[in-house]
Amino acid sequence: QLIESGGALVQPGDSLLLSCAASGFTLDYRWIGWFRQAPGKAREGVSCINTGDGTTHYADSVKGRFTISRDNAKDTWYLQMNSLKSEDSDVYYCAADPDPKPGTSWSYSTLWDDWGQGTQVTVSS
Repeated sequence: QLIESGGALVQPGDSLLLSCAASGFTLDYRWIGWFRQAPGKAREGVSCINTGDGTTHYADSVKGRFTISRDNAKDTWYLQMNSLKSEDSDVYYCAADPDPKPGTSWSYSTLWDDWGQGTQVTVSS
C-alpha cells in the first residue's frame, strides 16, 4: 500500500515536499515513481528513483526544480518541488514497480503496478 501526503495550496514560486509511505511487502519496490494528472488528461510521469542504486529520471518540465529522494529504512520516498508554477497544479500520485525502467519507459503509467490514492497540489496566487 502506498500513501501520499504533503499536497497543499501554495503560491507560485513556493516549495512543497510530497511524501510517499509504503506499507506491507515492499521488497519488490525496485522503482518508485511520481506521476501527476489533471482532470481529463493522461497521467504524466514526473520522476522516478531506483530504490537500490538511486538512479533517477525526471520529466523535462520539472528538471532543475523537482528532486526525488528516498529513505529506504523508513520505506518512504519524497518529491521536493521548488519554484512551483501554476502548471504544476495536479493530483500527484506515487507508484511502485519491480521491473526495470529502461530509457523513457518509466514515464508510461501503464507499466507501474501499485498506486497511491493521490494528493492534490494547487499552485495559485
